[in-house]
Amino acid sequence: MSGAGGGRGCGSRVPQRAPWNLVAATAALCLVSATSVWTAGAAPMSREEKQRLGNQVLEIDVNLDNDVVVSVFETNIRVLGGLLGGHSLAIMLKEKGEYMQWYNDELLQMAKQLGYKLLPAFNTTSGLPYPRINLKFGIRKPEARTGTETDTCTACAGTLILEFAALSRFTGATIFEEYARKALDFLWEKRQRSSNLVGVTINIHTGDWVRKDSGVGAGIDSYYEYLLKAYVLLGDDSFLERFNTHYDAIMRYISQPPLLLDVHIHKPMLNARTWMDALLAFFPGLQVLKGDIRPAIETHEMLYQVIKKHNFLPEAFTTDFRVHWAQHPLRPEFAESTYFLYKATGDPYYLEVGKTLIENLNKYARVPCGFAAMKDVRTGSHEDRMDSFFLAEMFKYLYLLFADKEDIIFDVEDYIFTTEAHLLPLWLSTTNQSISKKNTTSDYTELDDSNFDWTCPNTQILFPNDPLYAQSIREPLKNVVDKSCPRGIIRVEESFRSGAKPPLRARDFMATNPEHLEILKKMGVSLIHLKDGRVQLVQHAIQAASSIDAEDGLRFMQEMIELSSQQQKEQQLPPRAVQIVSHPFFGRVVLTAGPAQFGLDLSKHKETRGFVASSKPYNGCSELTNPEAVMGKIALIQRGQCMFAEKARNIQNAGAIGGIVIDDNEGSSSDTAPLFQMAGDGKDTDDIKIPMLFLFSKEGSIILDAMREYEEVEVLLSDKAKDRDPDMENEEQPSSENDFQNQSAEQMASGSQEVDLVDEESPEEGSSNSHPDSSSPADRDSAAGGPPSEQNSHPTESPEPTRLDGECTDLDNQLEQQSDTEEDSNPNVSWGKKVQPIDSILADWNEDIEAFEMMEKDEL
Repeated sequence: MSGAGGGRGCGSRVPQRAPWNLVAATAALCLVSATSVWTAGAAPMSREEKQRLGNQVLEIDVNLDNDVVVSVFETNIRVLGGLLGGHSLAIMLKEKGEYMQWYNDELLQMAKQLGYKLLPAFNTTSGLPYPRINLKFGIRKPEARTGTETDTCTACAGTLILEFAALSRFTGATIFEEYARKALDFLWEKRQRSSNLVGVTINIHTGDWVRKDSGVGAGIDSYYEYLLKAYVLLGDDSFLERFNTHYDAIMRYISQPPLLLDVHIHKPMLNARTWMDALLAFFPGLQVLKGDIRPAIETHEMLYQVIKKHNFLPEAFTTDFRVHWAQHPLRPEFAESTYFLYKATGDPYYLEVGKTLIENLNKYARVPCGFAAMKDVRTGSHEDRMDSFFLAEMFKYLYLLFADKEDIIFDVEDYIFTTEAHLLPLWLSTTNQSISKKNTTSDYTELDDSNFDWTCPNTQILFPNDPLYAQSIREPLKNVVDKSCPRGIIRVEESFRSGAKPPLRARDFMATNPEHLEILKKMGVSLIHLKDGRVQLVQHAIQAASSIDAEDGLRFMQEMIELSSQQQKEQQLPPRAVQIVSHPFFGRVVLTAGPAQFGLDLSKHKETRGFVASSKPYNGCSELTNPEAVMGKIALIQRGQCMFAEKARNIQNAGAIGGIVIDDNEGSSSDTAPLFQMAGDGKDTDDIKIPMLFLFSKEGSIILDAMREYEEVEVLLSDKAKDRDPDMENEEQPSSENDFQNQSAEQMASGSQEVDLVDEESPEEGSSNSHPDSSSPADRDSAAGGPPSEQNSHPTESPEPTRLDGECTDLDNQLEQQSDTEEDSNPNVSWGKKVQPIDSILADWNEDIEAFEMMEKDEL
């Protein structure tokens, strides 16, 4: 971009570091000079003629009453935001007394006119706007050619509050801010309550989620951005509370540093796709505004490595950084994050990043009439388009990146950038506050996250005199795209010759070995015990004892990822079923269970049927003291304190015919956590002959509640749910203490449960298999090459100090054999009360099936 216009056009040259007002003045001088040359020798034009021609120009560039269907979202952020940003700077310049003294709110009046044009789009029961509107005919008129849509994206409905609130604050017309707040309120209330995530698209009439995958890229991105920025601009704490709640969920489920991967809102531990889209490049910049710098640096560096590989950021790329969609429409989000990271850290590295962007634009995208979007970053072919955001954002952020304070005639810190980089003044927070300061929303999650103390951070506190801070985070990621290991062969050989022990290999690692744990600490690898019982390995290279140890840790993490992936591929076992078949359930209650890698394989042998009994001790970690109670029965044991295989041997020695391990993590459920595949103890497990299954706490509580309610509970352990037994249902039931209780049980048997049901009308169809198309987290991490700085590995489970269950493998992505009749059971069942109707249960079941089918769609 440097040297633009040299040798062409006006003879005067604009200085490279000229302030904006000088650039505008020079451009005006060029126009005047060109007009003077063109009109030389011509007859003078009358005032009336000049006024007539001027009116014609105004009629063509500025008419908002055209018969055209526009996107409400795009018109808001580009046109309305542009008018309001222009008005903001115009009144600022006018107040300074030097420029634009002629300005009389012309841009604001046009913005107000456009705002009223957009209001009919909000005529829905939910308050969410229609995605499109006709500027002349509005919505749902025959001439409008729009108004029949039912769905909109979350970002489309949730990226209005800055522009609409600013319009209300500038004009005093409160209706704009009211409508935007109502849309945000509705989206907040419709978030998935267990995960606190939102989907990509939503029905504007019913509020049902249409696409239930969730991320920080296309379709959702600016919704999160505007929650935080609405707090900054308007001073409403509820927006910050909402953002913090969502941000906690993002960092818990979506963030897999340095990657940001979409997940399913109902099963957030399950990734929805194995690729990322370019729009998520804005997120590091938003993290800077929030004050969470480390993940911002990590993700930004990963994106920069992708750019260096392909010259531009592809529209979508895989977790191993291959091109998924090759287009690049000159998106500015990465430049935006680069600018904010430089502002936060002062690290000149980000100036070099900006220089690379400019050089690539000039080398690959510049054409005679401007800059052309890339049709394919691999071939360098162009598209005949240059979007307005390229001018509004890309040039602005790059100019500001290199500008000194004296280069700008106003303080940028007094403004906030909209998603289209238009500037709105922060003083709007105290102007025309006719809207209630507190939104009437509920259920904010109490979050224990010290990060929230740093929102809108003071960079002098975050980075005191430490210019190498960002570099220490970036350095381990410099080879993440090429997946090249920094270790050299000579250094390895030298370390061996010096008598040092060979580094710990992933295949030899034992979580119960204190020496191994000490080696991990030396390599900068730490163990994080997750709430769902899994153990996560994370490496911070800067915490290693030496550079050699850091490289050992990097190799260990990569090996562990590959080992975990290989184990999952070699030992893929589908979920199993625990079916309650005794009175009054008769097979209607089906609980999804995790299998074991030892014991009787239920997929190859006949199912095991028997009554259940609790073992003593309940953890099953020593010889049972009640063998007579479990003899010939299926023993219930609690997870924890010893290896799974040890539990199995103890109940088998007591005469049990099977075992069910119930998670000791209270509240865990297959709804939100990956299924466990119980592994052995590293020894020969051929001596274990009985089947073993694993239930999460909520599913296990259903059996325990049934045991408390009824004298005997009989279950069926199988590879999938079986058809219910009509003969048993007709058998005479044992008498209970009173007829009323017996009658209630019969009503329950003929009614419905708030748990999984087998379709009585079509048992064969109900047992058909479902094949969701998704890869395992280990597969994805292996494909990504494993980021060296902070790599997350979900290997076979390592025990906590008080938990020695053995190794567990993530099975949530291995649902090939799961019966369609299995629904996530609701543990909040009250066995003696009337419960959820079967139609409602089946509706929830169908919703889960639709959600998995939706994840197969490979589109933004």
